Amino acid sequence: MKKIITFVTFATFLFVGITSVKAQKSTGDKIKKILYFNPEVEPDIDEIKEPTNTAFFSAVSDNLSERKNKMLKTETQISFDSIDKKTITDYCINNDADFAVVPKVKYFKVGLGKYVFSNQVVVSMKLFDAEGNLLTETDYDTYRKNMRLLGSTVNSVKIGTNGAIKDILKKLRKIKPSTEEGF
Repeated sequence: MKKIITFVTFATFLFVGITSVKAQKSTGDKIKKILYFNPEVEPDIDEIKEPTNTAFFSAVSDNLSERKNKMLKTETQISFDSIDKKTITDYCINNDADFAVVPKVKYFKVGLGKYVFSNQVVVSMKLFDAEGNLLTETDYDTYRKNMRLLGSTVNSVKIGTNGAIKDILKKLRKIKPSTEEGF
């Protein structure tokens, strides 16, 4: 009787150990590496690029940490309207990334002055797979979606980025349910 209890105990520990290793491995397989380029900022003014990049990547890292994705960041900026498939493929291969995101942040101009901007932004994103194929794209207008009139520009960029990521995930679920599992 003692040998049977010992065997059952040993078998239980072995089963639990194997299932936990399988669970860790399957969870690890779902984690995707996503390469983010610096957002193209419109209007093209140097003074607003760095704060925009900081707010954008802060929102991305917060959003991806909840999903356990790995974010890769490149300091390269690619034109949002003319994206070369080979460039995306090369960056994904060189950084071992599963996906690439090319973003754009457009500020609304208010008033007559050259440097007078609203705190409203439109954050646009294009999601590519590692082969450079466009999977989906979206844009998130902080004024139209949230009716935000007040608040800082940094918060608007963060809200727009979060909204664009959620919209991409929603569109991706409709297109390819199996691709989005660990995204």
